[in-house]
Order: sequence, then C-alpha cells, then structure tokens
Amino acid sequence: MEQEQEATTPHECLTEVIEATRSYENGRVKALRGVSLRIEDGEFVAIIGSSGSGKTTLLQLLGGLDTPTSGEVKFRDKALSEMGDLSTYRAEKVGFVFQSFHLLPTLTACENVQLPMVESPLSMRKREERAIFLLKEVGLADRTHHRPTELSGGERQRVAIARSLANKPDLLLADEPTGNLDCKSTAMVMELLTRLHRENGMTLVLVTHDLSTAAHAERCIEMSDGVVVKETTNPAAR
Repeated sequence: MEQEQEATTPHECLTEVIEATRSYENGRVKALRGVSLRIEDGEFVAIIGSSGSGKTTLLQLLGGLDTPTSGEVKFRDKALSEMGDLSTYRAEKVGFVFQSFHLLPTLTACENVQLPMVESPLSMRKREERAIFLLKEVGLADRTHHRPTELSGGERQRVAIARSLANKPDLLLADEPTGNLDCKSTAMVMELLTRLHRENGMTLVLVTHDLSTAAHAERCIEMSDGVVVKETTNPAAR
C-alpha cells in the first residue's frame, strides 16, 4: 500500500540574485564574482564572512542601494533593472538597519521613526501614531521624546529598527546591526529582530561576522572573496 505524502505549500520567492558580479575601480576590485541566491518570503537568512568577503555588497544589491556590474537582482520576479528609479522600491519595499544607527541628533525618537513616512499619504497625526506604536513594539514607549544623545547604544539601534519598519517593508536588511553594541545590547537587539521575524512573518536578511549572531537565523550563507562558499540550515531557529 502506498504511503500518502503530506502536501506541502511551496514558499514564494521574494528576492533572487542571479549570477551577479560587482566590480569597482574599472574592474580592478571584484567585490562579487557570480553570486546566485534565492530568498523566500518569510525567511530569516544570515550572510557571514570576513571583512572584504562581499557580504555587504550583496546586501546593497538586494536593497537597491547599488546595482550589479553584470547579472540580475529580482524582487517578486521583477528585475530591479526594469524598475527605473529605485528610490520608490527602497522606500516602499525595503527596510534598512545599519551598524551606525544614522539617527538625526536634533530629532526625538518619535520624529526619527517618522522620517521614512514623510512622503507617504499618511497624515501627520497618523505618522505620529504609527511611530509611537513602533517604538512601543521595540520596547521604547518611555523614550518617545528622547533625542539620540539621551539614549544608550542599544536603545538607539532599537529606534533605528522601529524606523526601518515605518512603511511596512516586505524585506528587512540589517548590516552588522550589533557591531557597535555591548553583549547585553546585542542580545536584546537580536531577540527583538527574531521576535519581529516570527510574529510578523517578516523576511529578514542579516549581514554579520559574528557566528553567535548568525545562529539566530534559519539559514546561514558564508561568503569568501566574492563568492558563496557554504550554505547551512538551522532547524532549531524555525
């Protein structure tokens, strides 16, 4: 008697890199050498590697901050090269978290979180309401009116994460988000990112050189000298 196979629903591909290269200085510096990568909707992927391995360049291609010298990057099966001005793609589809926070020092936490929404159709009141909601989501309800200089490093990074979620992105890209943080703040930020991923089904791609940080991801991609050299899965993170 044949055993019935359990039906499985295939995941939709959110973003895909196809044989991408990226060269600088008239081809003398080769940051990427034919990288192909597929990221499914709702995945948490870590990209690891030493400095100069190409991991940040790859993240910049995924986010439309840079374009490949050759090859292609697709988002929901549409090539980024066919989208023209990528500022709309970056504003509406992608959230960015950087190592250095990039908060404006003269603005409060609430005002910093509202910045990506300035061009949105939301009213000023709705923008403020969403910013307050997001700050509460990242555990900073009591820091709404504090400026960056009044916040710890971990708190500033949580404000930056709240800001990255302002426009409800499909894809969250985090470039060494714990690189400037102490151990306690690192644990808090990674717990937050993992929770946001699990609770909201958010697609998260994180670049790091820290293996303990990468261990939070469901899939880990290791890069060296501009190519993918190893790929592993972590069932415990699912």
